Amino acid sequence: MIRIGTRGSLLATTQAGSIRDALLANGHHAELVIISTEGDRSSEPIADIGVGVFTAALREAIHDGQVDMAVHSYKDLPTANDPRFVIAAIPPREDARDALVARDGLVLGELPNGAIVGTSSPRRAAQLRALGLGLEIRPLRGNLDTRLNRVSNGDLDAIVVARAGLTRLGRLDAVTETLEPVQMLPAPAQGALAIECRSGDSRLATLLAELDDADSRAAVTAERALLAELEAGCSAPVGAIAEVVESIDEDGHIFEELSLRSCVAALDGSDVIRASGIGSPDRARELGLSVAAELFDLGAREVMSSAR
Repeated sequence: MIRIGTRGSLLATTQAGSIRDALLANGHHAELVIISTEGDRSSEPIADIGVGVFTAALREAIHDGQVDMAVHSYKDLPTANDPRFVIAAIPPREDARDALVARDGLVLGELPNGAIVGTSSPRRAAQLRALGLGLEIRPLRGNLDTRLNRVSNGDLDAIVVARAGLTRLGRLDAVTETLEPVQMLPAPAQGALAIECRSGDSRLATLLAELDDADSRAAVTAERALLAELEAGCSAPVGAIAEVVESIDEDGHIFEELSLRSCVAALDGSDVIRASGIGSPDRARELGLSVAAELFDLGAREVMSSAR
């Protein structure tokens, strides 16, 4: 029996349940084990309680042998490598974009000046302010239903959340606008799951690798390399999205490239620095480092320093 560690929220158990079901379909017995994390127990803003609050307890459960593996929302994992563990699989990624849920079916451009928008993310807040729409940004915590209810009960005019979570919980009907990357770049690795096990458990790692998606791994590798190079942590106002796209060479041959778009934003929205690049999917990390270097050349250090 493969014991899968997961947080206890509906979204987390739904995500982990999809991996359990995939393992069962491949002929492997598996069950979920609920692990309480600091992030679940605290109501403080994520930026205040630190990177890894949703993942540290799951990792310790793997290390202690309480579970064999864990399913994380990849964007919650610290960028620093922990040699005790290996990301054995990154399944096909959900839509990485952010989504607006607003009263009266409004889209972002229709929200009136002074409209109150809830978000838990400094990245989203910074990019919303940079759009110059005169929105008032309020902190937002709680599970997805709690967040959605704050719009339906009139407490907030709108919220911005990850579209992937709404998809996985069957709540896409609540979305009033999916925000394109030109408006708001998502968090690095948003919409992706990380399936993690002990580094020395080669048998389980090989078994889990059946669930890996090469395009999703390439995209997330580029985004996370960029984030690590910026030394930003998951709470800093950094956005990035990478995609494997088809291109055609001069001889008409079709080949795949990895496209990466990124930004660093001042928290007050006064400045947004953007950079992008294209590379080979098998050199995803190098692409992330290259685009990070371009962001530094454009002044990312100064913007991030002001953010801190």
